[in-house]
Amino acid sequence: MAETEQPEHPYGEDVLPEGVRSRHVAAVNGLSVHVLEAGFDPGARAGERPLVLLLHGFPEIAYSWRKVIAPLASAGFHVVAPDQRGYGRTEGWDGDYDGDLRSFSLLNLTKDALALVSALGYDSVAAVVGHDFGSAVAATCALVRPDVFRSVAFLSAPFAGPPRLPFDTAGEPHAGTRGETPSAPSLDDDLAALDPPRKHYHQYYSTRTANDEMHHCAQGVHAFLRAYFHHKSADWEQNKPHSLAARTAAEMATMPTYYIMELDKDMAETVAAEMPSETAVAACRWLTDDELSVYSEDYERTGFQGGLQRYRCGTTGINATDLALFSGRTIDVPACFIAGTSDWGAYQAPGNLERMQDSACTDWRGTHFVEGAGHWVQQEQPEQVVELLRRFVHDQ
Repeated sequence: MAETEQPEHPYGEDVLPEGVRSRHVAAVNGLSVHVLEAGFDPGARAGERPLVLLLHGFPEIAYSWRKVIAPLASAGFHVVAPDQRGYGRTEGWDGDYDGDLRSFSLLNLTKDALALVSALGYDSVAAVVGHDFGSAVAATCALVRPDVFRSVAFLSAPFAGPPRLPFDTAGEPHAGTRGETPSAPSLDDDLAALDPPRKHYHQYYSTRTANDEMHHCAQGVHAFLRAYFHHKSADWEQNKPHSLAARTAAEMATMPTYYIMELDKDMAETVAAEMPSETAVAACRWLTDDELSVYSEDYERTGFQGGLQRYRCGTTGINATDLALFSGRTIDVPACFIAGTSDWGAYQAPGNLERMQDSACTDWRGTHFVEGAGHWVQQEQPEQVVELLRRFVHDQ
């Protein structure tokens, strides 16, 4: 399909917390972008309140910020969370595996963010906040347009800097951009040679079959998402992350199977083994079944390919090639990092957490690990995230 079929209206008021509205913003880099927002004043001029832009990850949507939007707005900000290209109720993106892959590159996603800011009547953003894959988009925003994105907060996924161009290699044949992607052939081969054989989830997400295997899985999208969110949360007690010594197959395979999968299993099969009990689901206050239904209804309609295209831009080398233009450049606006203490996301790429703090960002404002949270930190512990973000932005 060239484009996903989208609903004709945004969310109803009964779906959202008080003070948060849902609407579409037209003509945003070829998209009609669905946003959730708070802190807007219909009678005020555009741009009167400082803008905070919240960028979600995978498999999430703007709704993942539902517990953060209104509290941040009450601190004096206009807070906007879009369904990014490939997700939710945003319209105009190509959802075909063989479609326009480059439209999902980090540079074009940054253009999406910049165009949205402009459409909202702003020439700058007080803070761009990205979670999971949204962290990579936020990082690129701050890297290439620091004049617009005046501070950046990374949630769960560290930013280690753009790829480095080869240096002093004029006499060496076949010199390329340094730094392998997480699915580089040598690591794939080494993971497949383990007992039992394994594969990196980026490799899996890049396959032609991944979308169909999740979208049409045996347990259904709702149960798949419940198991996936549970498996990566603090509720799954086996999530006890630590730094990895090196990016070797043996070391990487110490991570849970949602990152380093068994070679013969798809993601739906992988997380099904950790499906929480009905009692555990009923006790999950950070993601009730009604809240999960907002996710599952959107993903049942759109499928997952829009989000998966982003991973393919990494494994095919599109992002590395594009971002090599910024080789040697640092993020010079204020920056911070927030993750759950039970989140492997901070460590899945060995060395990135350290490089982010030591060299990739020159105005570092703090690294924060939140107790009682796994990968979904802004959902599992929203009050702590709001307070950390409020202090971070107000301190600029």
